[in-house]
Amino acid sequence: MTDSPGTPAEPDTPDEDETTSTPAEDEPAGPGPAPGGRGWRRGHWLRWTALGVSVFVIAAAGAGWWLYRKLDNNITTDTDAAAELLKYDKERPSPAVKGAQNILLIGSDTRAGPGNKKYGKDKGTQRSDTTILLHLSAGRSSATAVSLPRDLMVKMPSCRQPDGTRTREQFAQFNSAFEIGGTACTIRTVERLTGIRIDHHMVIDFQGFKKMVDAVDGVEVCLKEPIDDDDAHLRLPAGRQTLRGEQALGFVRARKSLGNGSDTERMDRQQQFLGALVNKMQSNGVLLNPTRLYPVLDAATKSITTDAGLDSLRDLYDLARSMRSIPTEKVQFLTVPRRPYSYNANRDELVQPKASQLFKRLREDKAVTVTPGGKRKPDDTSSASPAPTPTFSGRNAAEGVCT
Repeated sequence: MTDSPGTPAEPDTPDEDETTSTPAEDEPAGPGPAPGGRGWRRGHWLRWTALGVSVFVIAAAGAGWWLYRKLDNNITTDTDAAAELLKYDKERPSPAVKGAQNILLIGSDTRAGPGNKKYGKDKGTQRSDTTILLHLSAGRSSATAVSLPRDLMVKMPSCRQPDGTRTREQFAQFNSAFEIGGTACTIRTVERLTGIRIDHHMVIDFQGFKKMVDAVDGVEVCLKEPIDDDDAHLRLPAGRQTLRGEQALGFVRARKSLGNGSDTERMDRQQQFLGALVNKMQSNGVLLNPTRLYPVLDAATKSITTDAGLDSLRDLYDLARSMRSIPTEKVQFLTVPRRPYSYNANRDELVQPKASQLFKRLREDKAVTVTPGGKRKPDDTSSASPAPTPTFSGRNAAEGVCT
C-alpha cells in the first residue's frame, strides 16, 4: 500500500531471516577509541608520556656525554715526559709486582695562574714544592704515600732542559730536578734514589689544590695554638675549624711560624691534611652524591697534568674505583727516613739502612708498618725473628687531623 503524503514513512527493518552484519565483517577495524572519548584520551596521554620520557632519556644521555667530554678534555697530557723517559727505558728499574702501581704525585710551586702571585713573583720556573711516592698494593688492600723532602740531597742524572741542552750528572737538592728538567728529570731522580719504577705521575699546582679542597666543602683541622704566618698568608685561631681553599693551602705550606720551622714538620702536617681529605672523599656525602661529585671531578681534571696512562676520565675513574675498597686505616702516610745533611743542617740526607728497607718493601709489594714515632707494636719482638719487620714513623688516614 502506498503511504499517504502526510503520513511519515516507517523505518526499514531487516527481515527476520537476515543476519545483522558486524563492523568486523563489513568494515576494517578502526585505530582505537573514537576521538574525544575516555579511552581515546587515555591512549593519547600514554603516547605523549612515552614520548616525553624518551626525549628526557635522550637529553640526559646527551648531557651526560657532554659532561663526560668536558671533564675528559680538562686533563692535560704530559707527552714530553714520556718521550724523554723512553730514551732511558733500559736503565730504568724493573716494573712493579704485577697488579701493584707506583704513582708520583708532584705539587708544583709555580706562581702562574689566578690568585697565585701573592705567593711570590712568577719567574717562569717552578720547583716541586711537595713530592709524594704513592704505592698501591697489587690486591688494593693498602696504599702507602711516602713524602720525599724537597731539601733532600740526591744524585741527579743528566737531564734535558727546556732549551734543549742537557745538564751534567750532579749531586743537588731534590726539588731542583723539577726546575731543571721537569717531570721526566724528577721521575728519573726518584727511580735512581729508590730503585722503584714509576708507573704514572700527576702534577698539581697551588690553584688546583685550592679548588679540590673547595669542591669537598673544606677539610676539618684542629689547632692547639693560633697561626699567624705572613709568608703563608694565614691567620687562624686555635681550636677545631674547617679550612677551605686559600686557608688550606696556607696550612699545608706554612713552615716558619709552626713548630720548629722545619720542612719535616710541614710534611707531617701535609700528610695529616691529606689523610683528612681522603676521609672526606671516601664519605658517602661526596662519592655517592652526583651534585657534590661533579665539582670534585671538575676541579681534579682541570688541576692535573698527567701521563698518557691516566689522561682520561675513564682512567682516573678506574683508579679511584680500585682505591675505594681500601680501608682508611690502610691508607698510610710517612716521610722517607731522613736527618739533617752532614755538611749543611738546612738540607737533608737519607737515614740508612732504614730508607733502603722501606724502598725494598715497596719494590716487593710487601706490607709497610706505620706507627706514631716509628715505635714497634707491643707484640713485635726482635727475639722472635732474626730480621724483624721494620716499623716506620707515620700515620694513617683514619686518624685524620683532629686526633
